Amino acid sequence: MSSTSAGSPGARAAVPASVVLVCGCLIAILTFGPRSTMGFFLTPMTSENGWSRETFALAIALQNLLWGMGQPFAGMIADRFGTWRVLSSGAALYALSLVLMAQTTDPVTLQFTAGVLLGLGIAGSAFFMVLAAFARLLPESMRSLAYGLGTAAGSMGQLLFAPLGLGFIDAYGYQNALLMLAASLVVVPLLAIPLKGKPAPTGGVGGRDQTIREALGEAFGHRSYWLLVAGFFVCGFHVAFVTTHLPPYIVDQGLDPSWGAWAIGLIGAFNVVGSLAAGRLSGIYPKRWVLSVIYFGRAVAYGLFWILPTSSTTVVLFAAAAGLLWLSTVPPTQGLVGVMFGTRYIAMLSGFVFFSHQVGAFLGVWLGGRLYDTTGSYDGVWLLGVFLGVFAGIVHLPIVERPVARLAPAE
Repeated sequence: MSSTSAGSPGARAAVPASVVLVCGCLIAILTFGPRSTMGFFLTPMTSENGWSRETFALAIALQNLLWGMGQPFAGMIADRFGTWRVLSSGAALYALSLVLMAQTTDPVTLQFTAGVLLGLGIAGSAFFMVLAAFARLLPESMRSLAYGLGTAAGSMGQLLFAPLGLGFIDAYGYQNALLMLAASLVVVPLLAIPLKGKPAPTGGVGGRDQTIREALGEAFGHRSYWLLVAGFFVCGFHVAFVTTHLPPYIVDQGLDPSWGAWAIGLIGAFNVVGSLAAGRLSGIYPKRWVLSVIYFGRAVAYGLFWILPTSSTTVVLFAAAAGLLWLSTVPPTQGLVGVMFGTRYIAMLSGFVFFSHQVGAFLGVWLGGRLYDTTGSYDGVWLLGVFLGVFAGIVHLPIVERPVARLAPAE
C-alpha cells in the first residue's frame, strides 16, 4: 500500500508506507539523540569556563523554551509548504548551533548558541515534525502504531547517543564532541525526501478549506484541548529536569559519572518499549486513560527514587521505570489531537500542545539549577515533580475523546 493514496491525497508522490516509516524513524533517532546528551556537557563546560550550574541550566532551559515557541510556527510552515523544507532547514540550524556552542566561552553567548539557536533548530527537525508527517502520509489504521514507532525511534536515539556523547567527551574533549554530534545531522535532508508533501484540504465552513485562524479558534475554544495542553506541561517538566540534572545528581550522590550515562541510556532503551506499548494501547483503550496511568506512574517512580537512598540499583530501577513512562505520553497525546481536529493542521495544533510541554521543560531545567545553587539540593524539584504527576493524572480524565462537530459523520 502506498502511503499517499491511503493517507494524504495532497502529497507530492506515492511513497510506500514502509519507506515513510523507516526514514521518519531514522530522522527521529538522529535529531533526538544529540539534544539528549546536553546534561553531559554541564560539568566540563562549567568547569572550564568558570560558570555556575545555573548558567548552563538557563541555556538548556532557553533551548527547551525556544524549541516550544518555534514548534507551532514550524508546524504552520509544514502545513503550508510541506515537511521536507522544514526538516532540512531545521537540521541545518541544529548542526550550526552545535558548532557555535563548541566555540562558546562566555555566558551570554552560551544562552544564544545552546539556548536560542539550538532550540529553534530542534523545533524544525524534531520528531514531532515526523509524527505530523506520519499523520498525513499514512493510513488511519497505521497511525497509532506509527506514533509509537516514531517516539520509540527518538528514544533509540537517546539510547545510542548517551554513551556516544559521554565517550566523545572523554576521548576528544567537549568541543570536538559537539562537532561530532553536529556531523551526525548532515543526512537528515536526504532522509526527509520521502516525507515530502502538503496536507490535503479538509471541509471547513461552507465546505471550503479551514483557515489557520479558524483552526486555532476551534482548538482553543475546545475544553479538552486545554486539558491536553495542561497535562503536557507536566511531561515537559519531568523529562527536561531528568535529562539535564539526573547525571550531575547521580554524581552528587557519590556514584561514578558513568552511571549518569547508563541511566540516560537505559531511559531511552526502556522508552522504546514504553512508546511502542503506548502506541498499541492507544489504539485499544481510551487515550485519556493511557495518559492518566502514565502520569500517576511517574508520580510513584519519582517519589520513590527521591525517598530511597541513591545506589546503582535504585538508579537502574528508576531509569527503567522512568523510561517506560518517558515519552510514552506522545502517541496518545498526538492521537488525541488527530481524533479531535483531524490531520489538516495537526503539525500546528500539536505544536501548540508541545509549546506547553516546553514551558514545563524550561521550568524543570531552570528551577533545578536555581534551587541547587541556592539550597545545594534537588529535593524541592523532586517533590514538585511528584505533585505535578498526580495533577496530570487527574487532568486527563475529563477529556472528551471524539471529533469536533465539523468532522463528525453525518447521521
